[in-house]
Amino acid sequence: MNVGITCTAVLGLLLFGLGLYVSILRGSTGRSIGCDTGPTDLLHRAVRAHGNTAEYAPFFAVMFLWFAVHPGPTWVSVAIVLATLARLALVAGLLWGPSLDKPTPARFIGALLTYVTGIALAVRLALA
Repeated sequence: MNVGITCTAVLGLLLFGLGLYVSILRGSTGRSIGCDTGPTDLLHRAVRAHGNTAEYAPFFAVMFLWFAVHPGPTWVSVAIVLATLARLALVAGLLWGPSLDKPTPARFIGALLTYVTGIALAVRLALA
């Protein structure tokens, strides 16, 4: 099994799973558009987790799939796995942290690894 393809599938499941979760919450709260922007509102947290995932997952998926077809050094596969774990950690921090107005370790590590792995993979792609 190819790491890039597997991690792209994980990002896809994360994105579409969060979209479904937002829809379920909208149905249960009767809120078809918008949400309470309070930092502890469950719908707001789900919308932010989905939105943040939608911002990063597509470009990661493009890079992951490119590297699946054009394998690089071992560190590229490690970076792909770390990037995927970073996205999962960030979503966990957004959904299950105490509040959105205070950073959590999961959000910090998720964001940091997103930037580091994203930049490293983009630079490697540019040099390929």
